[in-house]
Amino acid sequence: MPGDDWVPAACTLPTVEQPLRRAEFDALFADDVLAVARESSQQLRLELRADPDVAARAAGLAAKETGCCSFFTFELVMTGGEVTLTISTAPTHEPVLDALAARAESRLGAGA
Repeated sequence: MPGDDWVPAACTLPTVEQPLRRAEFDALFADDVLAVARESSQQLRLELRADPDVAARAAGLAAKETGCCSFFTFELVMTGGEVTLTISTAPTHEPVLDALAARAESRLGAGA
């Protein structure tokens, strides 16, 4: 499991707020993510529970995250009774995406 030192210098979220944001991601991973798939070295897809509250929570978290880590791109798709959140980044930030993927996989289903 990645340590807490993987946050890149490009992140503008104040250090004191980083544990709170990490906890938000951890709760999403543990409670709402059904599957984690690495689509490519620059793209991570999370299959979420098909629930409107989950989609809203994921959208809110993505919006907050783009405010401090503009190197991420988030795409939330709801179709055919499925909800997915795809997170993409440039090659220079692949290690950050690697750490996020490892964190998601380590917490998958932990809240169940």
